[in-house]
Amino acid sequence: MHALKRSLALHRNLTSSVPRFSNSTLVVCEHDNENLSGSTLNTLTAASKVGGDVTCLVAGTGCAKVAEEVSTISGVGKVLVADNPMFKGFLAESMAPLIVEAQKQFNFTHIFSNASAFGKNVLPRVAAQLDISAISDIIGIEAPDTFVRPIYAGNAIMTLKHKDPIKIVTVRATAFPPAESGGSAASETFAPDVKNDLSTFEGQELSKSDRPELTSADIVVSGGRGMKSGDNFELLYALASKLNAAVGASRAAVDAGFVPNDMQVGQTGKIVAPKLYIAVGISGAIQHLAGMKDSKAIVAINKDPEAPIFQVADYGLVADLFKAVPEMTEKL
Repeated sequence: MHALKRSLALHRNLTSSVPRFSNSTLVVCEHDNENLSGSTLNTLTAASKVGGDVTCLVAGTGCAKVAEEVSTISGVGKVLVADNPMFKGFLAESMAPLIVEAQKQFNFTHIFSNASAFGKNVLPRVAAQLDISAISDIIGIEAPDTFVRPIYAGNAIMTLKHKDPIKIVTVRATAFPPAESGGSAASETFAPDVKNDLSTFEGQELSKSDRPELTSADIVVSGGRGMKSGDNFELLYALASKLNAAVGASRAAVDAGFVPNDMQVGQTGKIVAPKLYIAVGISGAIQHLAGMKDSKAIVAINKDPEAPIFQVADYGLVADLFKAVPEMTEKL
């Protein structure tokens, strides 16, 4: 009996001396060097569900203001600041080696970013360089190695158990609430010896609008092929101004050249989940529904009573949009 007690005590001492495995997550922040992208706040909420430490990487040119903003977000433990002209334009060829170096130095178990054009551009390259399979567009986290994501244009939901040692994940922002302020994380300069001799950033042209940003707006008004021309989108702009809404479009409208592709909502465009989504002249192809069906309330205006959009709409109006939309705008 005494030998058994001594054996048990020895076993407890040995097991207590073994270090416990701890998760640590790196969130690659999306920003414009002045303001943090709102969807990064949602990604931070997702990262907090993994458990363990959360570190943010802010890379850019003159991005100190963003780093300061990130440090005040609740749940952030540390902010790595990589301020260098090399990161102008946030090119994947510049960002990926920086993230890989951060992984080598700090041994993160998870690397998260937004499921946006930025995240979808950068993280797959990081995954390739680390020889890890990436996990895209998650909408839920069941365990540190188990994630939920939509497949088949949102018609099926997959629960995925990931066995690679590092989880590289893009997060669908609409599936998680934004993180709140209230933190006081320390900032640390991060300047590893990395280079990009594959590409250079020459410039960009940004469309400016007084309307809310599409992915974060409470109300979205979208037009489809039924708008017939780009000039007719002025009807939607007038309605959106009354509602303080963002304006989107279906892929059919974008492919027809009515509006630029940064307005596209859908599986191959932007994913939105506003409080109110107004679909005007949109038939409701499955690819479009994948980008907006999580909206809290959906209103459809279409002259075809058999249009698939009415199957997901909370309110449907079978009418000529060229009469209905101006009348709505006038009444508002």
